[in-house]
Amino acid sequence: MLVNPDHKEPFGTLLGYAPGGVAIYSSDYDSVDKQQYPDDSSFRNYLEREYMGYKWQCVEFARRFLYLNHGQVFTDVGMAHEIFSLRFLRQAITEAILPLQAFANGSKKRPEVGALLVWDDGGVFKRTGHIAIITEVFDDKIRIVEQNLTHTRLPNGQQWTRELSMTVSDSGYLLHDTFNDTTILGWMIQTSDTKYSLPQPHVPKALLTIHSAHINNQNQFDSKWLNEQEPLEKAYILASGHAINHDDHYRYFTISESAEQELIRATNELHLMYLHATDKVLKDDNLLKYFNIPEILWPRLRLSWQQRRYQMISGRLDFCMDERGLKVYEYNADSASCHTETSVILQKWAIQAGLKVGTDPGRGLLNSLVSCWKHSDAQPFVHIMQDNDSEENYHALFMQKALTQAGFSSKILCGLEGLHWDKRGRLVDDEDRQVTCVWKTWAWETVLEQLREESEAQTAGLPIRTGHPENVVRLIDVLLRPEVSVFEPLWTVIPSNKAILPVLWSLFPNHRYLLESTFTLNDSLIKKGYAVKPIAGRRGSDIQLVSNQEQILDQTVGKFAEQENIYQELWCLPKVDNRYVQICTFTVGGHYGGTCLRSDPSLVIKGESDMQPLRVLADEDFLKQ
Repeated sequence: MLVNPDHKEPFGTLLGYAPGGVAIYSSDYDSVDKQQYPDDSSFRNYLEREYMGYKWQCVEFARRFLYLNHGQVFTDVGMAHEIFSLRFLRQAITEAILPLQAFANGSKKRPEVGALLVWDDGGVFKRTGHIAIITEVFDDKIRIVEQNLTHTRLPNGQQWTRELSMTVSDSGYLLHDTFNDTTILGWMIQTSDTKYSLPQPHVPKALLTIHSAHINNQNQFDSKWLNEQEPLEKAYILASGHAINHDDHYRYFTISESAEQELIRATNELHLMYLHATDKVLKDDNLLKYFNIPEILWPRLRLSWQQRRYQMISGRLDFCMDERGLKVYEYNADSASCHTETSVILQKWAIQAGLKVGTDPGRGLLNSLVSCWKHSDAQPFVHIMQDNDSEENYHALFMQKALTQAGFSSKILCGLEGLHWDKRGRLVDDEDRQVTCVWKTWAWETVLEQLREESEAQTAGLPIRTGHPENVVRLIDVLLRPEVSVFEPLWTVIPSNKAILPVLWSLFPNHRYLLESTFTLNDSLIKKGYAVKPIAGRRGSDIQLVSNQEQILDQTVGKFAEQENIYQELWCLPKVDNRYVQICTFTVGGHYGGTCLRSDPSLVIKGESDMQPLRVLADEDFLKQ
């Protein structure tokens, strides 16, 4: 029993301890100190490098309990009830992916101490659902511990928050909540034993389609609608004008809430799968050879993985989503783009359009980036390095906005002309500030190209200039300099390289999110149709799509034609309102950060393909469209 169930302790007050000494905190949001918690990112709780969740919600407590007591974490979710659809945990130390089984309330599988107990959304837990930890199991009841339900201190020594009665019969174990308007979905146990467990849930086909819609044309976009006085928006206008696409300013696309939840699950799971594959590649010289990375860089690459595995800021996964399911094409883990459009421009478009339907799936991207930077190993001053490119102009300004909100100072360097060596041979900018920490828009592949051109790189150490004042600074002199910390870290060149795709397929064959991928063309792919992709290609360059009738459906040209290729199962984008549409999700610090949609009149999404407004509708509203 609680000491005084009607009394509420202020937000963040220690209420007691769960088994293992895991603290339980008050989550009375009405008492939040706005100065202590000024923005969304200040609510994000980390233990060392691991993200636990939002203070002090039920999901945060459950993840923290598993992490502190078992060294395990489950991936991030939008709502607590979505945890019941997960089927794996991650071992934090070894990065192993562990099986997680779900058992329905009433199952013949007896609840266990330490199991996760999950509620559906509804009643007291409307929209969010709920999660708790089972701490004790008796013949006719269980005890649980949880957060974000009570804001009252526990009696001294009590390590549980509620007792739930349990009915035991021949049909199984049925738990009864203390509320009469809630639904307990069941409990989850880390085990490989699937007896009595539930299968992985699947989203109904109709909820995975993409729809198009139009706002009323009241000439909202006939005039200038972006702020030409704001530097970020001005840079975007100079690159793209007052527009987000080339064909229809009044159209937007919609997906269902269930589809968004599936994208969250897929993004978090695939990020871990890509890391697992990266680890395998870096332990195997025979695999690493497929990536066409100069061998002189291999030790530095492995050192980056060892020291900075958890310092990736943001990447982008490209998906095909329709009634056939969800399939990933590739992971742009290094130098991903589209953040500005997703987080800023499309929100401005919705305001100008007067669109209030659904929710914006990119609304939290900036706050997630701010939080990620705060918990990174970045130094107090960051040099933002970009090429002379109009798109990179606003992309750099957007990342500077995130850095500023995170409390960092920064300077944008356009090109390399502003860099030189000082009298001590140090790399400095035009204000003689030493360059020690960099965020870049340049792809690591550009660095590799420079490295391949250096003949001495084949026989000696890395050909980095020593700092003589007469030497012009090259990109490799900056990004491969040992004293310069670079974001994204060097190891991200591995998951960004399409040679990772056959490795993924070998590790997770027939996984629901993967397409068959190989280093050499086989009979299976010839029968299905296939895509030919250069291993280091970017922006949709040098891709060829071949049907199962050996007809070329589409192909693009670019600067990667001389790269080695991989072969990926043909899985064409859906065509919606005369556009081929691709769903993209962002990872931020290894977790889902938001979604955007790109389109093109052709089957291949390229650098110049359009961004499109995207909204998420409740399932019932989506099906009415």
